[in-house]
This record gives sequence, C-alpha cells and structure tokens, in this order.
Amino acid sequence: MQNYNEVIEYLYARLPMFTRDGASAYKKDLDNTLALLDALGNPQQKFKSIHIAGTNGKGSSSHMLASIFAEAGYKTALYTSPHLLDFRERIRINGQMVDEQFVIDFVHNQQALIEEIQPSFFEVTVAMAFDYFAKMQVDIAIIEVGLGGRLDSTNVIQPLISLITNIGFDHMNMLGNTLSEIAFEKAGIIKYDTPVVVSEYNEETAPVFMKKAEQEHASLEFASKKLQSSIKAVDEDYLQIDVVNLEGHTEHYELDLKGSYQSKNILGVLQIVDHMRKLGYDLPLASVKNGLRKVQSFTGLQGRWQTLSKDPFVICDTGHNEDGIREVLKNLANTSFRQLHFVIGAMKDKDLGHMLPLLPKDAIYYFSNPDMPRAMPSVELAAEAHQLGLKGNAYGPVVKAFEAAKEHYQKGDLIFVGGSNFVVSEVLLQLK
Repeated sequence: MQNYNEVIEYLYARLPMFTRDGASAYKKDLDNTLALLDALGNPQQKFKSIHIAGTNGKGSSSHMLASIFAEAGYKTALYTSPHLLDFRERIRINGQMVDEQFVIDFVHNQQALIEEIQPSFFEVTVAMAFDYFAKMQVDIAIIEVGLGGRLDSTNVIQPLISLITNIGFDHMNMLGNTLSEIAFEKAGIIKYDTPVVVSEYNEETAPVFMKKAEQEHASLEFASKKLQSSIKAVDEDYLQIDVVNLEGHTEHYELDLKGSYQSKNILGVLQIVDHMRKLGYDLPLASVKNGLRKVQSFTGLQGRWQTLSKDPFVICDTGHNEDGIREVLKNLANTSFRQLHFVIGAMKDKDLGHMLPLLPKDAIYYFSNPDMPRAMPSVELAAEAHQLGLKGNAYGPVVKAFEAAKEHYQKGDLIFVGGSNFVVSEVLLQLK
C-alpha cells in the first residue's frame, strides 16, 4: 500500500462492509470497536460530542449542527456515513475532509491491529475518525450513528446530548419489524443523566423513548411539542421556514437544503442549539441563521433534494425507505415539470413492498443496479415495479439508465435520480 487509493482499496477488500455486503457485515456488539479504541488510547474520551440517530434526517441534522457550530467559531468535527464520492467525506473538521496522509498513516500504523481484531469497515472508520478528532483537539464533534443506535460502533461515546430524528421502516431485517422495535434500537444511544431530544413526537414510539430516558435518568424533550415550523417559500437558493415557539415568537430561517422534510429536521436542531447554550456554548442567533444558510457549501453535504443540472433539469435525493420516498413525492408535487423521468435502483435487502406502491404511475422509469453485490439486479426491480403498473425498462448500470433518461428528456421535463444512496453516488461521480 503505497498511496491513498491503495489504502482505501485495502480497507474495502479486507473488511466486511455493510454498504456492499449487507447484514453479514453488521456486528451485533461493540467489542471490536472498544478493542480498537483501547489500543489507540481511547480517543473517544478526549473530545466533547453530540450523538445523532434516526431513520431519516440524521445526516441533514448532523450537517446543520456542524455548520452552526463552525459558524459560531468552534473547531467542529463531523462524522457521517455513508460517503457518496470520497471516503474522506465521512471525517471532516470545519467542513474540510480528513487529509489523505492521515488515512494512509492510520492504516499503515494500525494494520497489524486490524488484522488481529478483524473489524468491519465501519468499525475501523469510527476508530480512525475518533483518533483524528482527538489528535486535532476539536471543540465539539457531531457524531452520526451508522445504523440503529444501541449496537452501532459510534455508541461508545459519552455525549453532552443526544438527538433522535424521525423513526421509520428501514433495515427491518436487523432492527425489527415494528416502529417500537426500531425505536428501541435508536433509543440505545440514550445515556445516563444525559439530555436527549427527539425531533418528532409519534404516539407509537414516544413510550419507548420515555421508558429508556426514565431508566437512564435522562431529561427528554420532543422538539415538535416545543416548536412548530411552516414552509413559507422555496426559491432558487433557499427553503424559507418560519419556526414558532410555545410563547408565540416566530423566527425566520433560510436553508440551502431545500427538501420539504427539513422543516421537521430543523426543530430538533434548534432544540439542541438551545440545550447547548445552557451548557455554556456561545451560539448567537446570527450564527444559527448563517450556518443554516450554507450547510451544503460549508459541509459538502450532497444528495438532499439537490439540483444537479438545469438543462436538462436533474434533481437527486438519497431517500431510500418508505418515509424518505414519501418526502421525495412531496417535493416532486411542489416542482413544475411536463414529464417525470425516474432513474431508480435499490438494494436486495430493502422492503420494496412499502416503497414501490407509493411511486407515481405516470412517470417513465429507468431501472438500474449500482455496482455492488448488495444491489438488486435491475431486471428484478423492473419486474416487481411492472406488477404495480410502473412503466419503464431495465438498463443495468446506473450510468446507462441515466444516459437513457437524458436521451428521452425533452424541454420542460424533470429527471429524478434516487431510490438509493448508491444510485445518487454513481450519477454524482459521472457528473463530477
């Protein structure tokens, strides 16, 4: 391994990787992570953090908070997953990706340990991120859960506060088949005597969070019980949102993340900001507003209702479960176009029975499969979709499907790319 690309290839080839291999790469304990971190001198104990879990919204919320803290002058770390184009997207400080040389040195220095412990790709990535954040002496680290919460590798930190966003159906083969079972896994990030904010109140999942918070003597707030949001407009640059508190005070915010679902995510983010102020963090309203105005440009976040091109008109979104698709459809309903061309792909382990029936029947579909073993072959996806009255052809590789959509595109149409992070990733890579 002489260079960065060879080091990344080693990690991909050597270690079980959930995004590629699925459930077989999911470790149902924290032993490997704890062993790696212990050998590194437990870097997770050397920085302050905020921990974020949820089915949808955790990535957007993490990036919003990172942008706000950095705007307020704090050296802010951000750990997220998966990446879309570059492995280093997962590990950032003040919007800047980790240096390639740090990744190379970490893998070289810890190769014997990696070979001995046999961790997953995600476990190594978490250890690398925490080691980097500790060495860089960050003021605050925003840590996004990878999958679930209770058994996620990130769940070794002792955060100042935790945030749990939307709870919906996803990864049911690992997290459970009911919202309560899934919420139980997410609630696993609630720590003893550590405040927790839940973005959305839901009658089915609220008792799960309340029980866990009571067990841990942790204060619990449901942001949607404290704040209400309404979308005022969406222009070329910003989503305009008004947020009203219990006293009736209204504050106006502009977000460069323009998906309508951000009106839900912003509530949890603002409650976290309020808590952190009480802990002594200086987060002026101007920093909050400016941070929210430049989440994409500052943190590099991509794939959240992102316009990729105006001619042809191309939008992508990484929503890939039932709730994510519902939000995509809301955004499509608020977008003007003549004909919708839908480039779509999915993973074999996704519950398509909850997703495909929601999709519009009047769209033209371009079924594809991302370049990984976990992807559902496009012909199988097309067959399932055809049974539900969705019309379109199977194209195999994502690039071929996207090219076909562009060939059929006419002025006034919209090409939407989605269904999977990895479909979006391959289109972004082509357009790079």
